[in-house]
Order: sequence, then structure tokens, then C-alpha cells
Amino acid sequence: MSVRVLHVITGLGTGGAERNLYNLLAAGVSAPDEVAVIALMDEGSYGPRIRELGIEVHALGMRQGIPAPWTLPRLGALVRRFAPDVIQGWMYHGNLMASMAARLCRQRPAVSWNVRQCLYQIERHKPLTRWAIRANRRLSGGPGAIVFNSRLSRRQHRDFGFRDDAALVIPNGFDTAAVAPDSDSRQHVRKRLGFNDEQWVVGHVARCHPIKDHPNLLRACVTVAEQMPQARFLVVGRGVDFDAPELAGIVPDEYRSRFLLTGERDDVGELMQAMDVFCQSSWLEAFPNALAEAMACELSCVATDVGDSDYILGTSGRIVPPRDSQALARALLEALNEPADRRRERGREARERIVSEFGLAQVVEQYRQLYQRIGLPAQVGSLPSAPSSEASSEPVSETASEASTRP
Repeated sequence: MSVRVLHVITGLGTGGAERNLYNLLAAGVSAPDEVAVIALMDEGSYGPRIRELGIEVHALGMRQGIPAPWTLPRLGALVRRFAPDVIQGWMYHGNLMASMAARLCRQRPAVSWNVRQCLYQIERHKPLTRWAIRANRRLSGGPGAIVFNSRLSRRQHRDFGFRDDAALVIPNGFDTAAVAPDSDSRQHVRKRLGFNDEQWVVGHVARCHPIKDHPNLLRACVTVAEQMPQARFLVVGRGVDFDAPELAGIVPDEYRSRFLLTGERDDVGELMQAMDVFCQSSWLEAFPNALAEAMACELSCVATDVGDSDYILGTSGRIVPPRDSQALARALLEALNEPADRRRERGREARERIVSEFGLAQVVEQYRQLYQRIGLPAQVGSLPSAPSSEASSEPVSETASEASTRP
């Protein structure tokens, strides 16, 4: 039997959670007439794309996650009209509203939460986010399932006081047919971007946000630039600017010509074809999408030890402590100076890991089974909550350094 699923998410702008919701919907996790999406804020960039799939999208127009007087009446009307079997929340504010929406239904649906980040030091979050996290903790006994996209995130939230008996890990999934190396486009893209065959390109993809730690990235890249004249740096993401207050003065004027800052792009997969080494510099992640996509493109990767980065990389890349620009620079230099055959071998190993462990079809099936289990329990009986390899019933090792958005 089909399960009617209503997704409630904070917003539909450019972000990891939004992209993963879109990927699940585009891959057919639910039939278009059996699913709808409510964004608490606005439709952002993904709302129109989801609507093109034939799926209902509604935006409530909240600001900064604070309900307006009309929010609850409108939410209640939408939920009662759609009559879901399952309400799936996304991120802390979306989780709270998913639980509230269920109470507005005549026949109460099952609720599933989706937590999309790790929890290092709650004090580092904004006051409203801290409130939302604590409210999630207090209400975590209510949902029929709490999905984490990272093993470390599950452990950290459990230690913080979240209910764990309903928790499971479903990682992010990737369409590895669409995200793949393309040798034909590589030369074209590099030429278009102004890189020649003698240059080595370090790539980075992230919006300018404190958790992505662009200062760490730029300091490491300056060190690399000082030691490797042929190195170039392709930095992709909204808001990344040398004159931004948090980045001003890091890159000396004489090195700026070796950096290409593209801003936000919708062709990230194509831009990755121009890269030789991919760098993740964050001090907070859960399951970093850009890292996995770079691996799927057969790039040699260097990443900070946050979230599940170490687990995702396996033995294919290099892990360094967060907030250590010298360690990051050393790892980048090692990757760039590695023999070409070994670097290509690492890239193939990286792609094989994404294909085998994080394919989109596998993840879609895990969500389908979850919705069947909690949405139609009387009809289908007991179904597994997730494959044992991802459900994390065994102890989870803390791989990230204890330091302190979305993934």
C-alpha cells in the first residue's frame, strides 16, 4: 500500500538538507500524488524544482523560524486537506512543526524527524537554534522515528539527552550516474575557467558560513601557494569574497590572482571536473554532501575530521584536525605532490566507496521501508528500520575532534 507523506522543512533554499529532500523526491521515494512539501519560510531555489516534479509545495512565510499569527491555522488547514499517514520533519525547526502539525489532524499521523547536523558545543549556536535543539530534546519521545544522516550525530544527540530507541541512521544518497568523472568536459571546463595543463587546481565548495571555516581554507591555500607556484584555487559558494569581514586580509594581494571565487553556482558537478584535489575545511558537519560528490567524481580528497567525514572517506583520502590550517596545508601539498597514478587510484577508490555505500537507490529504499513501518504498521507488520550496517546498533566511535546549519 502507498503511504501519504508530508515533508515539513525550515526552508527550501540552497543547503544540504534541501538538496537531499529534492534528491529523494526526484528519485521517486513517493508517488507525486502521495507526497507534499511545506516550507516554514519561503520556497527558495528548490521549491520551483520540486513543483516541476508534480509535487505540491506550500510556503508559510515565517521569518527567522518564528511563527506569525496565521502560521498555525494555515498549517492546520494544509495538513488536514492532505491527510498524511506520515509527517516527516527536516532540521530542528521543521521537526518541531512536524510534531505540532500532527496534533492538528483529525486522525493523528505518524511523525518522523530528520536531524541533519552534529552537536559539538550547543553554546556556539544562535539563541533561537539553541532553544529549538532543547525543545527537540524535550519532545524526542514523541516521534515514531528520528533519522540521523550521520553516525556521530546520532551518538552526540543521544548523549545530549535525545531519545535513542527510535533513532536510526540513513546517510545521504547520491545519483552516481549523474555525479561522475567526465574526462571530455574536464579540458573544456578548465579552459573556460582559465586553468592550463601545467596548473594544479584545489577545489572547495561551500557557502560562506562560520561552520564551513573559509578562513581555515584560505590560510592553508596561501601556504600551498607559497610552496607551489603552479597551484590554483577554485572556491565555489555563495558569499565567499576576499573583502568579507571574516576573510579580509587573509590572502595577500600578490596571491589573489591564483584564486577563482565563483560565488553560488548551479553547475557544481561540472566545476568539479576542473579540480585535481578537493578540500573540505569545516569545523562542523554531519554528512558533508560536497565531499561525497567530489569522491563520486574520482577526486583525491582532503577533509577535516568532523561529522562522518572520516567514515565516508574510508582509506581513499586524507583527514586532518579541524581549525588547523597548517595541517590542512600539509595534507593538500601531499595530495598535490603525490604521483599521478596513485592520485588517480585514490580517486577510483573514492568513487567505488560512494557507489557501494551511499547510492541514492539504496537510501530511497531505506526511507520507503521507514514510511511503511511507521505509517502503515497494521497492514505491513514489522519492517527493518535500516540495514544493520547503517542503523548503528553497535557503538559509534567519536572520530571528530571536540570543537564546535545545516549540513
